[in-house]
Amino acid sequence: MANNQQTQESLIAVKNIHKNYTRGSETIEVLKDVNLNIHKGDFVAFMGPSGSGKTTLLNLLGGLDFPTSGHILIDGQDIAGMSSKKLTAWRAQHVGFIFQLYNLIPVMTAFQNVELPLLLTRLSKKERRQHVETALAIVGLSDRMSHYPRQLSGGQEQRVAIARAIVTDPTFLLCDEPTGDLDRKSANEILDLLTRLVNEHEKTLLMVTHDPLAAKNAGTRFHLEKGVLTANSQGEAA
Repeated sequence: MANNQQTQESLIAVKNIHKNYTRGSETIEVLKDVNLNIHKGDFVAFMGPSGSGKTTLLNLLGGLDFPTSGHILIDGQDIAGMSSKKLTAWRAQHVGFIFQLYNLIPVMTAFQNVELPLLLTRLSKKERRQHVETALAIVGLSDRMSHYPRQLSGGQEQRVAIARAIVTDPTFLLCDEPTGDLDRKSANEILDLLTRLVNEHEKTLLMVTHDPLAAKNAGTRFHLEKGVLTANSQGEAA
């Protein structure tokens, strides 16, 4: 296990996490004693077969689910012990989510989709506009902000989704198969954008992927197999 100094320096420290689900009388162990340290500015990829626990781990890190046991420290704060109400507020402030299928609202423009997370903040209308325009500029879609999702390509839709994820300047980004629904050219463009967010904008990014080419963009790679986490490359796991 990582020593105390390493844990203190970690942005994300996962300690002895277990996650079980119950089906009838059967208990299914999805994650088994997972330990993990991630530092600010890391680009981390999680790989492994379907059903290995990758998305479950991402959901735990994003406060979308609770572990059966163990601790998840984000910047020193244990989210595993938070109430649902407090966790919802924490999640809105600290986590940006990027999904495989974009999850854009079809009757809203790109601008309106990106603005959505800001409606939960105390920002003024002018401040919200500034934040949205900055986020769309970062992803290269300043000229598409009034377009609806149906008027955009798949790659452009994912860029809008990325702008929505970064518009609140979250502590870290969680990406679940962000290139899984894209052709190779669009996928490479999205991966280049994610890499720029890490290198140029100092974002911390955790990505689940089945694509070895996508995983190569990450500085650290982990493998999950039947709920057990191991380091593939430059990974720090207990």
